[in-house]
Amino acid sequence: MERNITFIHAADLHLDSPFKGLTNLPGHLFQEIKDSTFQALTHLVEAAIEYEVDFVLITGDLFDNEKQSLKAQIHLRKAFERLQKHRISVYISYGNHDFINGNIHQVTYPDNVHIFPDEQVRSFVYEKNGEPLARVYGFSYVNRAVTENKSKEYEVENRDIPFHIAMLHGSVQGDEEHDPYAPFQISDLAMKGFDYWALGHIHKRAVLKEEPYIVYAGNTQGRHRKETGEKGCYYVQLASHKTDVTFIPLQEIEFTNLSVDASSLKEIFDLEAMVLENIKQLKGGTPRLIDINLTGQNSELKKWKINGQLDELIDIINESLSNQNPWRYVFNVAVSMEERLAIDETSYGEHFFGELKQIIENTDGLSHLQELYQHRQARKYLDLPTRTEEKVWKQEAGNRLFDELLKGASR
Repeated sequence: MERNITFIHAADLHLDSPFKGLTNLPGHLFQEIKDSTFQALTHLVEAAIEYEVDFVLITGDLFDNEKQSLKAQIHLRKAFERLQKHRISVYISYGNHDFINGNIHQVTYPDNVHIFPDEQVRSFVYEKNGEPLARVYGFSYVNRAVTENKSKEYEVENRDIPFHIAMLHGSVQGDEEHDPYAPFQISDLAMKGFDYWALGHIHKRAVLKEEPYIVYAGNTQGRHRKETGEKGCYYVQLASHKTDVTFIPLQEIEFTNLSVDASSLKEIFDLEAMVLENIKQLKGGTPRLIDINLTGQNSELKKWKINGQLDELIDIINESLSNQNPWRYVFNVAVSMEERLAIDETSYGEHFFGELKQIIENTDGLSHLQELYQHRQARKYLDLPTRTEEKVWKQEAGNRLFDELLKGASR
């Protein structure tokens, strides 16, 4: 008889994320947003029960901050207790956000929960009906950073056990967009002989390889404008000669990027109709936070941005959208920097704008934040930004600078 197991692979729950950039939203919406990571956890538990899985893997960053709130710990314990009632085991490895030495609230979890206790790669044996069926391998971050290649320490033990599953919170070596924690090469993992690699740390889900499956589950709830689309976990069916992997969305609120071509518009009222029509086309029953990018060579559009009419229009749109079920809310609206440069450049002179753009592009933004990142207290809570994050910061700073300059030119 062919043996098989089923499990859910999740990671990066980031419970109790503060959502700092959204504090200006209406109070009732912001409260829903703050609760969204906890609701995603509830959806995770419900999926595990519905699919009657053998166990759940959570590969790091269960909490958003190493100083885990008591609220987050208690929510997690209740979730695990619910799984225990359905005889579902849980395997946990802690990551760079919830490393062991930062845990100030030592909450005891039920007996179905198995936690990797330190940075040594260890394993737990999962038994079903008294038979050893799977061995689960992993480690936890003791401190904020693990910089060595931990994949070298993973070795399959006891081949008599049918299935061997590895959990690893880290990034692909050479990935410049993410912090280089526990860096590995895909080829290193593939040659180890494991049936499945359950990865964490990267918030965008991805199947890096099949045979064996090497998978990032992504995070369970988007937390800002760069974490768009559906978020969730993978349901894995593992048999002797076959592996099936199915994505399950868990997000309570979805971040969405929306690009609107406003080239042909003459009246700002036309823009309202166009934006509403584009939002209407968004499918699905999940509340959405929408980041709109307005494009097109349109002098009227640019004037509306400068004189504040565009912001007023978005406020009017949000008044109606935020009361719908499911609600939608435009939390950011922007015009690309390239389009801004075409706005009446003669007000300051074409060469002025060109030189200013060049200065922004050539500026090392991180050098201006050096003192902050070197501060003894601040550096405990701040990760150095990736190159992508630094590029976004520079672009946003440039956008604001050009907006202010053009406001002055229009007075």
